[in-house]
Amino acid sequence: MAQARIIDAWMQHPTPEFLGHPMFESLRRWTRSAAPPSELPVEATLESMDAAGVGMGLLSAWWGPSGPLIPNDFVAGVVEKHPDRFRGVAAVDLARPMDAVRELRRCVGELGFVALRVVQWLWELPPNDRRFYPLYAACIDLGIPVCLQVGHTGPLRPSEPGRPIPYLDEVALEFPELVVVGGHIGYPWTDEMISLATKYPNVYIDTSAYVPKRYPRPLVEFLRAHGRRKVLFGTNFPMLLHPQCVGDLDALGLDEETTRCFLHENAARVFGIDSR
Repeated sequence: MAQARIIDAWMQHPTPEFLGHPMFESLRRWTRSAAPPSELPVEATLESMDAAGVGMGLLSAWWGPSGPLIPNDFVAGVVEKHPDRFRGVAAVDLARPMDAVRELRRCVGELGFVALRVVQWLWELPPNDRRFYPLYAACIDLGIPVCLQVGHTGPLRPSEPGRPIPYLDEVALEFPELVVVGGHIGYPWTDEMISLATKYPNVYIDTSAYVPKRYPRPLVEFLRAHGRRKVLFGTNFPMLLHPQCVGDLDALGLDEETTRCFLHENAARVFGIDSR
């Protein structure tokens, strides 16, 4: 496992503002994590990756109604220092659609980012809201995926925006060219998410925020069978550490081809990692 060039499809190198935000208290309670440090050095992020054989991480910026929690330029600075280990994932201000499109184009064209992430529960908006649509069109033009959250929310925020059907179903119908990665598995609506990944060629699932022993059984069965090219490995670091998310993978009973697709090839294809 450690010899594979694993790609983490959803992780953060957090700012102090992100680490200390009160909305993450519920996550720390669930995971029995200690109080966050005032700052996390990049070396600590790399150590977590190295301990699990993770060669590349997709670093997400975060932007909510109150502004950026992890700014795009902060992510760009980390990527610039470690270009062999990270790629950037942009975040933008949904409240200002044209500024959001311009910022996304800057992130891709000038900073080299490979995707857009919208954590829609921050906005309490489902992904079929009109404010997303200019960004979806821009993602298609730029040739990048949009990464969304699916399933219930860990923070104490409403979960409905993460329900795959009908919201994400409508997006995939109206934007068939749009590549969508639904992060966090989709539980308790995992079957809905699997149905969309089966129905639409450009819809994918990532396993961030879950350790392997907590993958829902339908997802494991999907991954073992016709979904082997539709599921991406992810951690949601620093909420989960990389060794936690890699350590029990053997218990899933994946064959060599499926393991290779899950840990590397699917993300490399979806995010254009090897070609950029």
